[in-house]
Formats: sequence, C-alpha cells, structure tokens
Amino acid sequence: MKKLISGKVRDVYEVSDDKLAIVTTDRISAFDVILSKSVAGKGKILNEISLFWFDYTKNIIPNHILSSDSCDMPAFFRTDEFAGRTVLVKKLKILPFECIVRGYLFGKMWEAYSRRQPFCGNVIEGDYRQAEKLSTPLFTPSTKAHEGHDEYVPFQFFQDCLGAKLANRVKDVSFELYDKCYKHAYSKGLIIADTKFEFGIDADGQLVLADEIFTPDSSRFWSLADYEIGASPKSYDKQFVRDWLQSNKSRGEMQFSNVPDDVLCKTADIYSECLRRLTDA
Repeated sequence: MKKLISGKVRDVYEVSDDKLAIVTTDRISAFDVILSKSVAGKGKILNEISLFWFDYTKNIIPNHILSSDSCDMPAFFRTDEFAGRTVLVKKLKILPFECIVRGYLFGKMWEAYSRRQPFCGNVIEGDYRQAEKLSTPLFTPSTKAHEGHDEYVPFQFFQDCLGAKLANRVKDVSFELYDKCYKHAYSKGLIIADTKFEFGIDADGQLVLADEIFTPDSSRFWSLADYEIGASPKSYDKQFVRDWLQSNKSRGEMQFSNVPDDVLCKTADIYSECLRRLTDA
C-alpha cells in the first residue's frame, strides 16, 4: 500500500484515484516537533472524537469520511495495527491553509494583545485579561508549513489566495461549526477556547470538511469548572505536555526527547476524559 504522507500524527495512504486511507497514530507533537515517545491509545481516541464531530456537523457541511469500518477497506488495513484508528476518506484538493477560530484570548493572540500589536490583521479592542472570552470569535488563518512553523496571515491574504467567494464561505462555515460544537462541549463541562479546521474541494467543486475536527490535538479544551480569567486554565488537550516542556528547559532548550513517562500517561488520561465527556462514551 503506497504511503503518501507521514505527518506529525497521521499517515495517509493512497487507496485509489479517488480514495485515501488515513491512519491516526499515537505520535504526539508540541511546538511543531514530534516527541520521541508516543501516547498509548491516543490515535484511537482522536479518531473516535473526530468521527463523533463529523457526524454531529454533517448538516452544516459535508465531510470527507466515507467509512470507518475495516470491512470497507483494503485487506492491508484489516489488522490490529490499524483497528480503530483508520478511516477511508474522499480524496480532495486541500486548501493550503489552517482555518482557526479563536473564542478566547490566549496563546499567541494573547501575546500580541499584551504588546498592543495586531494579530492576523485583527486589532483587538477592549480591556481583556488572559484567557478571557472575546466579545466575538475571530477567524485567524495560517499557512500550512510542511516543516517548521505555520505562518499566521491576515484575512486579506487568505482572500487574495482563494478568492472572495470561497474565502468568505470558509470563514462563515468555520464560525458555524465553532458555534454549534462550542455549545455542545459547554453543556458537557468543557470550553473550546480555539480550534482549527482544514477544508478541501471535491471532484464536483464542493467545499468539504477534512482532516480532524474538535480533537485535543486540533483544539484547546478547558475545564469549565476550573476556568478562571487571568490564569492558564486546566486543559483537556496537549497543553499539559507543552507546559512541561516550557517549565523544564535545559540551557534554554526544550527537552523534546526527555518528556517523562508519567507526563505522557497523564496526557493519555486527559484525552480519554475528553472523549468520555464529549461523547458520553
């Protein structure tokens, strides 16, 4: 079976001219670096969460999922290695952007705001504290880098690349997806502070939702019960790993190869808890 891509987390195989198989591994990345150790069971959890959300949002926009049943896939994928972590998807022409919606002032956007600098062309008005909910969510696209860091770009650049009609369609759909899923997560005691989407165009010219959605890898989940403005909230995502890396630098360098097993085990527990709370599994 021909492997087309081995990404930070997902491996993509070509099944036919119009179909791909995507395998979600247990690899974990932080600050765009793949850690040397993996998180046991993480891929299956991410796959299950994405499948839940794809079904939940299918009335908003079609998605790329064709099947998650191993019986529908080539024999190559009918093994324990691929079970529970593989999906058959429609092949798309993927748009070269990550489409990010931010509902709370945190991360790089908070850093820009603290310096009174615009972020992705957005000048954030008002008096905000760290982790505070924005009066209106913001759309902050970024380019997709094959290596290194993605680059945040103004919406005008996004629009110039895609054309006004498609760019505005993507932005509107992104807000609609965020609004619907934010409300569901909130009802389960979780805050989706921000999230990213990827979109593609199918053979019929239709906009289609791709990749993964609203997983702990693609979104920032916070515990509603522990949420406090002005502090870094308790997370149900890989922020736990990021925090360890930030707090345990050696001579100013992050120790990507030295993340302790207990941190990775705790991360696995966080991902499992996120799945349970979102899906009542």
